[in-house]
Amino acid sequence: MSYDPPRPPTHLTYPWQPPPPEPPRPHRTPVREPLGHHSDLRVLRGAYRWQRRTATLTALGYFTLFLVLSAFAPGVMTRTVADGIPAGLLLALLQLPVTWLAIALYEHTARRHVDPLADRIRKEAELNARRGATR
Repeated sequence: MSYDPPRPPTHLTYPWQPPPPEPPRPHRTPVREPLGHHSDLRVLRGAYRWQRRTATLTALGYFTLFLVLSAFAPGVMTRTVADGIPAGLLLALLQLPVTWLAIALYEHTARRHVDPLADRIRKEAELNARRGATR
């Protein structure tokens, strides 16, 4: 004969007695880090910051150059370039193409640098969401 220790009853002895606590489940750690702590978000923010700076400095830099020339070099701005057109008017009319250039730079840097990073992060987020839903 062997001695078996007594097991707790499977049913409650008293109605007011709380049920026994469930044993803790082992916590599975994810294979990859969660998306919120991922370094790709820092890279994406940096690429987006570079994109904004490039486009902003293109447009505002030209406008600032125009203003500085208007204020401190009126002789340059009043000089006629061709057929009586002053240089100031020509530089003012060039602001529209420079703005278009800034928009084109913004779109180019978005397509080349920012959008691929955002797509990769979006795909990883979808994979992480699917992994979390299957648990």
